[in-house]
Amino acid sequence: MAKLELDNFEAFRAWEGKSLPLGDWLTVTQEMINDFAKATMDFQWIHVDVEKAKKHSPFKKPVAHGFMSVSLLSKMLGDVVRIKSTTMGVNYGLNKVRFPSPVLVDTRLRLAGEIQKIEGYGETGLKITWNCVVEIDGIDKPACVAEFISLMFE
Repeated sequence: MAKLELDNFEAFRAWEGKSLPLGDWLTVTQEMINDFAKATMDFQWIHVDVEKAKKHSPFKKPVAHGFMSVSLLSKMLGDVVRIKSTTMGVNYGLNKVRFPSPVLVDTRLRLAGEIQKIEGYGETGLKITWNCVVEIDGIDKPACVAEFISLMFE
């Protein structure tokens, strides 16, 4: 269940400019990394070859793809906020994305976010600009910082 549940877009609009509740921790497993590699066809050894990473990587273990952090934003936002009247949501794009720190296998991530801007979109939609920081448990630098845009419809 989402930490912030709102009945409709009117209630959601009151959150513009405000921080969201912190997300729950999510552990990035080797299976997730391997599945992401299969989906994107990015099989660079630093991600998928555990033994080679132990021997040759400066991190001594596999590292998740940077774009994996971005791809988790939809799930992480969905875990934090739910608008009951929403019939559909889609990703619209990204304005800014940075990967300040690598995500090692078995690292825990969570979302710290805020709603930067809410705009009307068509007759029944909203365009939301989210400021997202994907935090790494025990590390000062985040895995990902992104200005993420999504559309939602009632």
